[in-house]
Amino acid sequence: MAENAGEVCQSNLPNFLLSIRLKYVKLGYHYLISNAVYLLIVPILAVVGFHLSTFTLENLMNHLAVLKSCSTLVVFLTTVYIMSRPRNVYLVDFACYKPPQCFMTCKQGFIEKMSDILDEESLNFLKKISKRSGLGEKTYVPAESKIPSSVPMSTNQNEAKMVIIGAIDDLLAKTGVKVREIGIVIVNSSAFNPTPSLSAMIVNHYKLGVNVITYNLGGMGCSAGLISVDLANRLLQGQANSYALIATTEIISAGFYSGKLKSKLLSNCLFRMGASTALLSNRSYDRRRSKYQLMHVVRTHKGADDRAFNCAYLDEDEDGKKGISLSKDLMAVVGEALKTNITTLGPLVLPMSEQLLFLASLIARKVFKRKIKPYIPDFKMAFEHFCIHAGGRAVLDELEKNLDLPEVLMEPSRMTLYRFGNTSSSSVWYNLAYSEAKGRIKKGDRAWQIGFGSGFKCNSVVWRALRTVDAAKEKNAWTYEIEDFPVRVTY
Repeated sequence: MAENAGEVCQSNLPNFLLSIRLKYVKLGYHYLISNAVYLLIVPILAVVGFHLSTFTLENLMNHLAVLKSCSTLVVFLTTVYIMSRPRNVYLVDFACYKPPQCFMTCKQGFIEKMSDILDEESLNFLKKISKRSGLGEKTYVPAESKIPSSVPMSTNQNEAKMVIIGAIDDLLAKTGVKVREIGIVIVNSSAFNPTPSLSAMIVNHYKLGVNVITYNLGGMGCSAGLISVDLANRLLQGQANSYALIATTEIISAGFYSGKLKSKLLSNCLFRMGASTALLSNRSYDRRRSKYQLMHVVRTHKGADDRAFNCAYLDEDEDGKKGISLSKDLMAVVGEALKTNITTLGPLVLPMSEQLLFLASLIARKVFKRKIKPYIPDFKMAFEHFCIHAGGRAVLDELEKNLDLPEVLMEPSRMTLYRFGNTSSSSVWYNLAYSEAKGRIKKGDRAWQIGFGSGFKCNSVVWRALRTVDAAKEKNAWTYEIEDFPVRVTY
């Protein structure tokens, strides 16, 4: 009986050799590679320390002149390095605009607002696309009633002032920065570019100083917000102790299409009203109160390729009605642009272990002609948060597949699309605000913002959290309804 009991116990034990999963082997490999430098340095330091312990006072005196020369060289090189290194740029805070409830509309309500300017066939197409768009029932459009076939200039200007000034007011309230301290103002709006410019509107509204530097970016699509970050970073490198204010928006009342072309009607289904603002600083004493530090900006432009250049294009139809055409090649272009962008970004952010695995895969396929799948680097090892432009369900599906991201990392982008729609280049900030409202941002976390835009461009910005964001104290566009998310989105 004892023997039988022993056999039963033994049969109930797990097969440990089979239970060792590949992912644990991979984690061990990553740990070994990541700490290889330390594993090499420790023995070298031990040998040097032992060697120095054998020196007598006479030996040290003989080497004193050499030590002085080396010290002088070290001090000189350190000074040169400190003076030539880039200035650190901090994201003090940011704000996302939440329009008044009177502009909130459901999908059917939006169709009704368009009913006076579209024929029955176009309205049915909008209904079909809206059901699969990934948008929810509480997005915002700049019209309380019917949308006119010809939107007056004053409507566009009123929308611009409402969303931009509203977002800036929220940001100034959060940061406590005085408007006279702002030295750089950058605005990006793709379709609507009035004269005077939107940046001039900000200067006039807040009565900024005569020395303020202003820029107005137009026609750069949904990735322009990250281009604005890059421009602000470059300007802050040459202007000490400065604040840069970025306003990111798309004035969608200027982009409503009232014709019959289905390729142009798509934008009506996706784009919604919104804006974001961000305050960047290069002041060293702002580090303590800032949320994030800018780590990397990588910009990719595929405009030399005609297919990429034409995949999102603003022009007129045969009836002279303006609208943005989205070509059938759009998703292929998005994938190619992303691949090019992450090829540059990867070496900057991925651990050495991932880079070596990618290199080994490349050599095996190109040099030894092995028929193996290309190794896709695991960007989850480089970032804790993914802020992907909420351009549409198809875009998010494509990136989820290409980057092999789990549902929880796609959640901020999908919920942004569902709650606010495609707010163009400001959507990546609504994504980050979602993660803050959920209490997911911890000190040291890295966030990757990815934007796509006409031209065709793919841009990446990487931030590192300087402190843990307390969701209980944080006030943003998600604050009073964050407990309702995530929701299950059906198509």
